[in-house]
Amino acid sequence: MNRKKILVVDDEEDIRKLLFYNLSREGYDVECTETGEDALTRVRSHGYELVVLDLMLPGINGLDVFRAMKAEARTARIPVLMLTARGDDVDVVTGLELGADDYVTKPFSPRVLTARIRALLRRYEEVPEDPDKEELITRHNLVINTTKHEVLVDGVPVDLTATEFALLAHLARRPGWVFTRTRIIDAVKGDNCAVTDRSVDVQVVGLRRKLGGAGDLVETVRGVGYRFKE
Repeated sequence: MNRKKILVVDDEEDIRKLLFYNLSREGYDVECTETGEDALTRVRSHGYELVVLDLMLPGINGLDVFRAMKAEARTARIPVLMLTARGDDVDVVTGLELGADDYVTKPFSPRVLTARIRALLRRYEEVPEDPDKEELITRHNLVINTTKHEVLVDGVPVDLTATEFALLAHLARRPGWVFTRTRIIDAVKGDNCAVTDRSVDVQVVGLRRKLGGAGDLVETVRGVGYRFKE
Protein backbone atom coordinates (compact mmCIF):
# COMPACT_ATOMS: atom_id res chain seq x y z
CA MET A 1 0.00 0.00 0.00
CA ASN A 2 1.33 3.45 -0.94
CA ARG A 3 1.79 5.56 2.20
CA LYS A 4 0.79 9.20 1.79
CA LYS A 5 3.66 11.58 2.52
CA ILE A 6 2.90 14.53 4.77
CA LEU A 7 5.20 17.41 5.71
CA VAL A 8 4.59 19.09 9.08
CA VAL A 9 6.01 22.62 9.37
CA ASP A 10 5.95 24.09 12.88
CA ASP A 11 8.55 25.76 15.09
CA GLU A 12 7.14 24.19 18.28
CA GLU A 13 8.85 20.87 18.99
CA ASP A 14 5.94 19.56 21.08
CA ILE A 15 3.53 20.06 18.20
CA ARG A 16 5.88 18.44 15.71
CA LYS A 17 6.24 15.40 17.97
CA LEU A 18 2.49 15.26 18.59
CA LEU A 19 1.63 15.36 14.90
CA PHE A 20 4.41 12.96 13.95
CA TYR A 21 3.12 10.40 16.47
CA ASN A 22 -0.57 10.71 15.58
CA LEU A 23 -0.17 10.87 11.80
CA SER A 24 2.38 8.05 11.75
CA ARG A 25 -0.02 5.93 13.76
CA GLU A 26 -2.64 6.58 11.07
CA GLY A 27 -0.30 5.09 8.48
CA TYR A 28 1.11 8.27 6.93
CA ASP A 29 4.77 8.80 6.06
CA VAL A 30 5.50 11.94 8.09
CA GLU A 31 8.42 14.36 7.92
CA CYS A 32 8.82 17.44 10.12
CA THR A 33 10.67 20.72 9.91
CA GLU A 34 10.71 23.89 11.99
CA THR A 35 11.53 26.59 9.42
CA GLY A 36 9.94 27.97 6.30
CA GLU A 37 13.25 27.90 4.45
CA ASP A 38 13.68 24.17 4.99
CA ALA A 39 10.01 23.56 4.18
CA LEU A 40 10.44 25.14 0.75
CA THR A 41 13.58 23.10 0.09
CA ARG A 42 11.72 19.91 1.00
CA VAL A 43 8.53 20.52 -0.99
CA ARG A 44 10.59 21.35 -4.07
CA SER A 45 12.45 18.05 -3.94
CA HIS A 46 10.05 15.57 -2.33
CA GLY A 47 6.69 14.23 -3.44
CA TYR A 48 4.38 15.25 -0.60
CA GLU A 49 0.64 14.64 -0.78
CA LEU A 50 -0.12 17.28 1.86
CA VAL A 51 1.56 19.99 3.96
CA VAL A 52 0.52 20.99 7.48
CA LEU A 53 1.78 24.55 7.71
CA ASP A 54 2.02 26.78 10.78
CA LEU A 55 1.61 30.44 9.87
CA MET A 56 3.82 31.82 12.67
CA LEU A 57 7.32 30.68 11.72
CA PRO A 58 10.74 32.24 12.32
CA GLY A 59 12.37 33.68 9.21
CA ILE A 60 10.05 33.04 6.27
CA ASN A 61 6.54 32.92 7.73
CA GLY A 62 3.86 30.43 6.75
CA LEU A 63 2.01 32.74 4.37
CA ASP A 64 5.20 33.49 2.44
CA VAL A 65 5.97 29.77 2.27
CA PHE A 66 2.51 29.19 0.87
CA ARG A 67 2.86 32.01 -1.67
CA ALA A 68 6.14 30.51 -2.87
CA MET A 69 4.53 27.07 -3.20
CA LYS A 70 1.64 28.45 -5.26
CA ALA A 71 4.05 30.32 -7.53
CA GLU A 72 5.77 27.14 -8.71
CA ALA A 73 4.08 24.58 -10.95
CA ARG A 74 5.60 21.55 -9.20
CA THR A 75 4.31 22.59 -5.76
CA ALA A 76 1.19 24.61 -6.58
CA ARG A 77 -1.23 21.67 -6.37
CA ILE A 78 -0.04 20.26 -3.03
CA PRO A 79 -2.93 20.54 -0.52
CA VAL A 80 -2.15 22.77 2.47
CA LEU A 81 -3.78 22.74 5.89
CA MET A 82 -2.87 25.82 7.91
CA LEU A 83 -2.27 25.90 11.66
CA THR A 84 -3.15 29.24 13.24
CA ALA A 85 -3.35 30.81 16.68
CA ARG A 86 -6.79 31.84 17.84
CA GLY A 87 -7.65 35.38 16.82
CA ASP A 88 -5.58 35.33 13.63
CA ASP A 89 -8.65 35.84 11.42
CA VAL A 90 -6.78 38.14 9.06
CA ASP A 91 -4.09 35.55 8.41
CA VAL A 92 -6.72 32.82 7.98
CA VAL A 93 -8.62 34.85 5.41
CA THR A 94 -5.40 35.75 3.59
CA GLY A 95 -4.31 32.11 3.48
CA LEU A 96 -7.66 30.90 2.22
CA GLU A 97 -7.80 33.63 -0.41
CA LEU A 98 -4.35 32.55 -1.60
CA GLY A 99 -5.71 29.04 -2.05
CA ALA A 100 -5.12 27.10 1.20
CA ASP A 101 -7.51 24.18 1.54
CA ASP A 102 -8.37 24.19 5.23
CA TYR A 103 -7.24 25.47 8.61
CA VAL A 104 -7.16 24.36 12.25
CA THR A 105 -6.70 26.72 15.20
CA LYS A 106 -4.39 26.10 18.15
CA PRO A 107 -4.85 24.47 20.57
CA PHE A 108 -6.36 21.61 18.59
CA SER A 109 -7.48 18.05 19.09
CA PRO A 110 -5.09 15.61 17.35
CA ARG A 111 -8.08 13.44 16.47
CA VAL A 112 -9.88 16.36 14.83
CA LEU A 113 -6.80 17.43 12.89
CA THR A 114 -6.16 13.86 11.73
CA ALA A 115 -9.77 13.57 10.58
CA ARG A 116 -9.49 16.85 8.65
CA ILE A 117 -6.31 15.64 6.95
CA ARG A 118 -7.93 12.31 6.06
CA ALA A 119 -10.96 14.11 4.60
CA LEU A 120 -8.78 16.57 2.69
CA LEU A 121 -6.72 13.83 1.08
CA ARG A 122 -9.88 11.93 0.20
CA ARG A 123 -11.41 14.99 -1.45
CA TYR A 124 -8.34 15.55 -3.57
CA GLU A 125 -8.63 11.99 -4.80
CA GLU A 126 -12.34 12.38 -5.54
CA VAL A 127 -12.31 15.80 -7.23
CA PRO A 128 -11.50 15.52 -10.97
CA GLU A 129 -8.98 17.75 -12.74
CA ASP A 130 -11.84 19.59 -14.45
CA PRO A 131 -14.79 19.88 -12.05
CA ASP A 132 -16.92 21.41 -14.84
CA LYS A 133 -17.09 17.97 -16.46
CA GLU A 134 -19.13 16.65 -13.55
CA GLU A 135 -22.74 15.92 -14.39
CA LEU A 136 -24.18 15.14 -10.95
CA ILE A 137 -23.25 16.25 -7.45
CA THR A 138 -25.20 14.37 -4.77
CA ARG A 139 -24.95 15.64 -1.20
CA HIS A 140 -27.38 14.69 1.57
CA ASN A 141 -30.91 15.24 0.16
CA LEU A 142 -29.68 17.56 -2.58
CA VAL A 143 -28.80 16.71 -6.20
CA ILE A 144 -27.08 19.18 -8.52
CA ASN A 145 -26.97 18.51 -12.27
CA THR A 146 -24.20 20.79 -13.54
CA THR A 147 -24.95 20.00 -17.18
CA LYS A 148 -28.65 20.85 -17.00
CA HIS A 149 -28.20 23.55 -14.35
CA GLU A 150 -30.82 21.76 -12.28
CA VAL A 151 -31.11 21.45 -8.49
CA LEU A 152 -33.38 18.97 -6.69
CA VAL A 153 -34.13 18.92 -2.98
CA ASP A 154 -35.86 15.68 -1.96
CA GLY A 155 -36.63 15.21 -5.65
CA VAL A 156 -38.32 18.60 -5.99
CA PRO A 157 -36.82 21.12 -8.46
CA VAL A 158 -35.52 24.39 -7.03
CA ASP A 159 -35.41 27.48 -9.24
CA LEU A 160 -32.07 29.28 -8.77
CA THR A 161 -30.46 32.21 -10.52
CA ALA A 162 -27.25 31.60 -12.45
CA THR A 163 -25.21 33.12 -9.63
CA GLU A 164 -26.96 31.12 -6.91
CA PHE A 165 -26.48 27.91 -8.89
CA ALA A 166 -22.79 28.58 -9.49
CA LEU A 167 -22.25 29.42 -5.82
CA LEU A 168 -24.03 26.27 -4.62
CA ALA A 169 -22.23 23.98 -7.08
CA HIS A 170 -18.86 25.45 -6.14
CA LEU A 171 -19.38 24.85 -2.42
CA ALA A 172 -20.98 21.42 -2.86
CA ARG A 173 -18.10 20.08 -4.95
CA ARG A 174 -15.86 20.27 -1.89
CA PRO A 175 -17.93 19.74 1.28
CA GLY A 176 -16.15 20.89 4.41
CA TRP A 177 -13.78 23.21 2.55
CA VAL A 178 -13.91 26.81 3.72
CA PHE A 179 -14.11 29.47 1.00
CA THR A 180 -13.65 33.19 1.53
CA ARG A 181 -15.94 35.58 -0.27
CA THR A 182 -13.11 36.51 -2.62
CA ARG A 183 -12.53 32.90 -3.63
CA ILE A 184 -16.27 32.42 -4.14
CA ILE A 185 -16.36 35.44 -6.42
CA ASP A 186 -13.41 34.13 -8.44
CA ALA A 187 -15.16 30.77 -8.83
CA VAL A 188 -18.64 31.95 -9.82
CA LYS A 189 -18.07 35.13 -11.79
CA GLY A 190 -18.71 34.96 -15.51
CA ASP A 191 -20.90 36.31 -18.27
CA ASN A 192 -24.09 35.30 -16.48
CA CYS A 193 -22.90 35.68 -12.89
CA ALA A 194 -22.60 39.24 -11.68
CA VAL A 195 -21.42 39.14 -8.06
CA THR A 196 -19.37 41.41 -5.83
CA ASP A 197 -17.77 40.95 -2.43
CA ARG A 198 -20.62 42.69 -0.62
CA SER A 199 -23.31 40.78 -2.48
CA VAL A 200 -22.03 37.29 -1.61
CA ASP A 201 -23.87 37.39 1.73
CA VAL A 202 -27.05 38.48 -0.05
CA GLN A 203 -26.71 35.64 -2.55
CA VAL A 204 -26.26 33.13 0.27
CA VAL A 205 -29.37 34.41 2.09
CA GLY A 206 -31.43 34.05 -1.09
CA LEU A 207 -29.98 30.61 -1.81
CA ARG A 208 -30.75 29.32 1.67
CA ARG A 209 -34.30 30.60 1.46
CA LYS A 210 -34.93 28.82 -1.85
CA LEU A 211 -33.39 25.57 -0.60
CA GLY A 212 -35.75 25.48 2.38
CA GLY A 213 -34.67 22.91 4.96
CA ALA A 214 -31.59 22.11 2.86
CA GLY A 215 -30.43 25.70 3.27
CA ASP A 216 -28.65 24.66 6.47
CA LEU A 217 -26.19 22.73 4.28
CA VAL A 218 -24.58 26.07 3.42
CA GLU A 219 -22.74 26.97 6.60
CA THR A 220 -21.27 30.30 7.66
CA VAL A 221 -17.70 30.27 8.99
CA ARG A 222 -17.66 33.43 11.06
CA GLY A 223 -15.00 35.92 10.07
CA VAL A 224 -13.91 33.82 7.10
CA GLY A 225 -16.61 32.82 4.60
CA TYR A 226 -18.74 29.80 3.76
CA ARG A 227 -18.61 26.04 3.39
CA PHE A 228 -20.93 23.20 2.42
CA LYS A 229 -21.78 20.81 5.25
CA GLU A 230 -19.92 17.48 5.19
